Amino acid sequence: QVQLKESGGGLVQAGGSLRLSCAASGFTFSRYGMSWFRQAPGKEREFVAYASWTVGSTIYADFVKGRFTISRDNNQNTVYLEMSSLKPEDTAVYYCTAGRSRASYDYWGQGTQVTVSS
Repeated sequence: QVQLKESGGGLVQAGGSLRLSCAASGFTFSRYGMSWFRQAPGKEREFVAYASWTVGSTIYADFVKGRFTISRDNNQNTVYLEMSSLKPEDTAVYYCTAGRSRASYDYWGQGTQVTVSS
């Protein structure tokens, strides 16, 4: 059974940091690209960051470049999102996804809430 379980969300003040984790099971993690998306209240879900199955290959949305870092540990079947210099507009539910190609999102987690107070 495929499972993606996010954790690490919470309430943080503007300028603070959080580290999200997504633990994967039920599929061959090292063969999947992993992405983070987010969805703010009343807004569409948007792409945040991507890490290919090749460790070190990453893509970021412009609005998080220089502030967020995606990484993965293929031994632990876990993908991370290090978030720093957080802004109130980063408030959203953050989801991790797994896909066999860059443009595919085959599996989704349930999401973790990140709230940034001003």
